Amino acid sequence: MAPETMEEQEPNNMSAFFMSVAHDHGMALKSSEDYMFLTLYQEKLKKLKVALWNARDSSECLIMIDGLQRLAIDESDGVYDDNDLYYVSLRFRLLRQNGYHPSADVFNKFKDEKETFKLSLREDLRGIMELFEASELRIEGEIILDEASVFASKHLNDVLKHVGEDEARVIRDTLNHPFNKSLARFKAKPYIKNFERDYGTNDILQELVKVDFNIVQTLHQKELLEVSMWWKDLGLTQELKFARNQPVKWYLWSIAALSDPRYSKERIELTKPISLIYIMDDIFDVHRTFDELVLFTEAINMWDLSAMEKLPHYMKVFYKVIYDITDDISSKVFEEHGCNPSDSFRKAVPEAEEYLKNGVISTGVHVVFVHIFFLLGQGITKESVDLIDNIPGLVTYPATILRLWDDLGSAMDEKQDDTMVHT
Repeated sequence: MAPETMEEQEPNNMSAFFMSVAHDHGMALKSSEDYMFLTLYQEKLKKLKVALWNARDSSECLIMIDGLQRLAIDESDGVYDDNDLYYVSLRFRLLRQNGYHPSADVFNKFKDEKETFKLSLREDLRGIMELFEASELRIEGEIILDEASVFASKHLNDVLKHVGEDEARVIRDTLNHPFNKSLARFKAKPYIKNFERDYGTNDILQELVKVDFNIVQTLHQKELLEVSMWWKDLGLTQELKFARNQPVKWYLWSIAALSDPRYSKERIELTKPISLIYIMDDIFDVHRTFDELVLFTEAINMWDLSAMEKLPHYMKVFYKVIYDITDDISSKVFEEHGCNPSDSFRKAVPEAEEYLKNGVISTGVHVVFVHIFFLLGQGITKESVDLIDNIPGLVTYPATILRLWDDLGSAMDEKQDDTMVHT
């Protein structure tokens, strides 16, 4: 049974989580400012839940839910409204984003007798933008959403030359980076900047998103500091002068893969194998001979420190780092989840010939997925471990997409013709 008032709902666990993360990493909340943020967050979230519960109409709820999800604060339930293009499109998108499958037939009402979208809809710029966002969640065979995408994108591109620079920037961002292909945390700051324009004068929601942003920003800063200290202490760039030195970039990949603030420890640990993927890429592509690579992968397969004796000095250094980091993460996973993933981690390192010939393997996606699987510790069984060891489509498909995106981006950067893109 639903509670009579929102005050009866369980309190949000963000503050408790934040304090536990700080404790786990030695990040004691010593300053009064830290406690102020946590207290404010609880206060603003409670007020927002009451506001959602007591909202005058479902449209108001939809706007608040959209604002929360765009700012990566997932604290609300779906509601219904079908009054106009903006709210129908928004409701459709929110439901699909959260795993529901509303029918695309809801957009038929916006077509004319010729079965095309009504030209009068072009007057509703906000509605057209939301229609485009909704169309990005279409699946194969949803012709009406294919048509919606063409209609909305054409109109938005046409209107770019007739609006001010600020509005044009928002339209271009919608076209180039629709919500379902973006990371809410990475886009939170511009949304906060344009909050009143997009969501009206909702003081409660605006105050909450600012507090949430500050809490998560503080958490990320502390994580990045720990990652940077780990990388500096590792000393790999002193031993391998040719290797990249980009801990911030590697940490950003971890934020992208595990954006939920609860996964603080996991993000820090995941950054470590990601950094090694980049260093291995430098070794395999720049500073090696094929015979050296064969010796290196043989040593990985043996998985014994004595195996590195045949390696050249720079590979000995890197092998020892891989060995120690894998052993350390495996110990943490075993302590946390009762499973030793060292064999799976070792199998994720590709053979030399396979690495050089297979661009999908060289993305490192399999290494990242294997580490995420064990770090999260959800659903670890013999069957699931065997599945991930055999590199299922769940891994190879996103790896293929990443490889193609990377190659396309490189080709565009080098001003190559499309036919020059290698796959």
